[in-house]
Amino acid sequence: MVEFVDLLNIPIQLLYYSPYHSQYNPIEGCWGILDQHWNGGANLVDVEVMVSWASSMTWKGLYPILTLSKTVYQKGISLTKKAMKQVESRLQRNPLLPKWDILIQPL
Repeated sequence: MVEFVDLLNIPIQLLYYSPYHSQYNPIEGCWGILDQHWNGGANLVDVEVMVSWASSMTWKGLYPILTLSKTVYQKGISLTKKAMKQVESRLQRNPLLPKWDILIQPL
């Protein structure tokens, strides 16, 4: 995110939902609808069928725009302590909610 902020040259504020508060997160509502849609008898035998079902669902009257990514991401990648310290120095944490409210300013 720090690199993204620098690329766009605009600040980004990250607001996280605390655990067990998914009812406040709009994307969770979308996943719930997709789950209900699939539980209606879909036989999810392959990726094409899953994408087709996901494309046909609606949320608040809107259809999703889907793109299947076949990118394989590496697992277990982590920053060194020195690199993480540099990233942390760029994060401005709200003192009242330091884990849930973070502002990143561009350089």
